[in-house]
Amino acid sequence: MSKHLVIVESPAKAKTIEKYLGKDYQVMASYGHVRDLVPKEGAVDPANDFAMQYAVIDRNKKHVDAIAKALKNADSLFLATDPDREGEAISWHLYELLREKGLLKDKNVRRVVFHEITKRAIQDAIEHSRDLSMDLVNAQQARRALDYLVGFNLSPLLWRKIHRGLSAGRVQSPALRMICEREEEIEAFEPQEYWTIESDLKKDEQPFQARLTYFQGEKIEQFTINNEARATEVEQALTAAGEQGLPVQKVDRKQRRRNPAAPFTTSTLQQEASRKLGFGAQRTMRVAQQLYEGIDTGGGAVGLITYMRTDSVNLAQDAVQEMRGVIEERFGADKVPDSPQVYRTKAKNAQEAHEAIRPTSAARHPDDLKGQLSDDQRRLYELIWKRALASQMKHATINTVAVDLGCGEGNTLRANGSTVADPGFMAVYQEGTDDAKGPGDSKDRILPEMKEGDVVDLVAIRPEQHFTEPPPRYSEASLVRTLEEYGIGRPSTYASIISTLVNREYVELDNKRFHPTAIGRVVNKFLTDHFTQYVDYDFTARLEDELDEISLGQKDWVPLLRDFWEPFKARVEEKKDISREEVVQARELGTDPKTGKPVQVRVGRFGPFVQLGTKDDDEKPRFAGLRPGQRMDDITLDEALTLFQLPRDLGETDEGEPLQASIGRFGPYVKYGSKFVSLKEDDPYTITPERAKEVVAEKKKEDANRIINEFEGGIRVLKGRYGPYVTDGKKNAKIPKDVEPESLDLAACQELIAKAPERKGRRKGTTSKSANAKGTTRKRTAKSS
Repeated sequence: MSKHLVIVESPAKAKTIEKYLGKDYQVMASYGHVRDLVPKEGAVDPANDFAMQYAVIDRNKKHVDAIAKALKNADSLFLATDPDREGEAISWHLYELLREKGLLKDKNVRRVVFHEITKRAIQDAIEHSRDLSMDLVNAQQARRALDYLVGFNLSPLLWRKIHRGLSAGRVQSPALRMICEREEEIEAFEPQEYWTIESDLKKDEQPFQARLTYFQGEKIEQFTINNEARATEVEQALTAAGEQGLPVQKVDRKQRRRNPAAPFTTSTLQQEASRKLGFGAQRTMRVAQQLYEGIDTGGGAVGLITYMRTDSVNLAQDAVQEMRGVIEERFGADKVPDSPQVYRTKAKNAQEAHEAIRPTSAARHPDDLKGQLSDDQRRLYELIWKRALASQMKHATINTVAVDLGCGEGNTLRANGSTVADPGFMAVYQEGTDDAKGPGDSKDRILPEMKEGDVVDLVAIRPEQHFTEPPPRYSEASLVRTLEEYGIGRPSTYASIISTLVNREYVELDNKRFHPTAIGRVVNKFLTDHFTQYVDYDFTARLEDELDEISLGQKDWVPLLRDFWEPFKARVEEKKDISREEVVQARELGTDPKTGKPVQVRVGRFGPFVQLGTKDDDEKPRFAGLRPGQRMDDITLDEALTLFQLPRDLGETDEGEPLQASIGRFGPYVKYGSKFVSLKEDDPYTITPERAKEVVAEKKKEDANRIINEFEGGIRVLKGRYGPYVTDGKKNAKIPKDVEPESLDLAACQELIAKAPERKGRRKGTTSKSANAKGTTRKRTAKSS
């Protein structure tokens, strides 16, 4: 019988920790959350101080039961879930479930917190256990209640006004707004032309480059030279002035320091893993979780990194001392600064008691783990190890030189260069950047030795044309950084924010950049037009700060919820009666020259479509779904009108059957007579009659090979995907395995068909041909919106 029962979240962690604690301890896993709000209206009751109705999560009920059974034979219970608000809440929920079962009488119940899974850290945490923190629990309850209240009230409104399946989240909606606003900036952007004047120079046969900074006494700004004629004029003047060489007018030498970046937080780890490893936020967190919980490196499982959900850049003193020793041993004493580097977290309410993400032992070099880690684990561990060690290394020293060269009266060319005098931390690690450098920004160059009065040779003057570029779309790294800068969300939420936006098809990742879909834009427009305050960046950030104040015991959670709920509920009620036309986004494309009717592109319940005519016309409007690759934001009138060409009449088959091409419920097809053949590579808008006949002929040949026998009344014996069967066109009947299909006569086939079950009818909600077509549109256009 174990004296002490310890509860952690994952079985991998349980196995690692049990090894450190010995035979008097039994370690079990809760497998994450043990209970949550019941998934129905009324789970949070604003009229009763926001009382929350919880239920055990079905998939984890057996784990709760196993914990309850084990607790009966233990003297004490240590709740050792993750060291954050969510972990505190999981411990509290488990505590409440066990209390309700009457299992905590005469039991010593303690909360245990550790930030790394090492023997020293685990044993120290057990020795310094504490009571559950209701401040942290209430902060998590408030967050959960807010998310529930927003989701259960806004989402049904989106279903009625746009289409079912949509959702609005308290934090995801401002993130969607960011992506949509960036797209609008890009679409509204008008490129501006500008020119830079570069030069190729040579000193003692060593080539180098310089750029024009002054011309005829005027400082060159970005748009000083904005057309080719002016650029040519400047080029000719400089070429003539530099025929005899360019005198060195000034040499400016400086030495500057470059300091290392702080060790990783959750946000910066996600950003760097995106830049350097190509990992998405979810992939980063999944692999980091594995490294934290423990990897078997030969002597049993051991946690390789500290807890990976943190906004702190603080490092434990013993960890810093170990790093300094490893740095001296591996890179030399000259790379160790006189005193440890100290970092302070910029984020508000950062939990400085937590640590930054670092290796649990700096002495455990990534090379020592080759063959023991997966490729993803090895790459992420190496990134964390290098960043942590670099953060405690000496600054880099850079020698810079700027040389001004004369090229005629009032004309100056400048050459910049640099050399690394002492790489310092750069010998181990340099922080990545999100976006490429703009025109003219070049890497540091080494220049030839020059002094004032020297004359260098002019090889060529090169005018270079540029155009300003719009701001880049958000990558995962830049979106996480921007959310953090605005104070929206917290370390544990960034990955789920991104996955929700993608899974809901509000955004797409194309070339690792976020593009809003048509549905995403409509949802964002609805929220920004009608729920402006609740997608406001400052409002969302202030609410996050207030939730942090609850966790610090500085604010009560019920008044905070009440202050949010009452105006929010009033706003929801106010917006219930707005018309769908006010919500759904539409673009006027022009007029159909044949009918004179207006053409629009709109978003419907099944995605974007083109509409020809209006509901006020004598004839009903016509509708057509967008093709793959088409976007409602840039489709043209001509492209839209082409969509109404279906179905296309293609003449007749050689047997005299009418031939058509179109798009239906299951995608593009050719119809011949009353039968259909799917188009896999051909486009129904452009397929020729000759090609359509070829497709039909191939289908007929394939069908002929399927026929085993045919009888009167349309009864046939066919080869099927899952074996031979009998059909009369209405019912299909399986042929018993001990019966040869070729031996069946008409009577035997009729008997099998009579015994076969009726075909199941269409599912509710799929009876309408137009609904089917629109459903197909949504599926086909999801990637192009």
